[in-house]
Amino acid sequence: LKQNYPNPFNPSTTIEFSIPQESFVELKVYDILGNEVTTLASEYYPAGNYKADFSGDDLTSGIYIAKMSVGDFAQTRKMILIK
Repeated sequence: LKQNYPNPFNPSTTIEFSIPQESFVELKVYDILGNEVTTLASEYYPAGNYKADFSGDDLTSGIYIAKMSVGDFAQTRKMILIK
């Protein structure tokens, strides 16, 4: 899971991720309190590089967490929305 760009963002950002082999990928965004905001990916992907767009149009300024889970592996990145 790569760092989103741009960061900080307003109102949208791109999140890139790579997987080395075909896997079921979940990519979710949470607010700083741990509440799920949205699911950007929840399906099988072949090995490769991918991009997901996230829009914060209807969200308040603050810190959000992107979390990618693939099997037993999980990684997070902090994203900052400034309006």
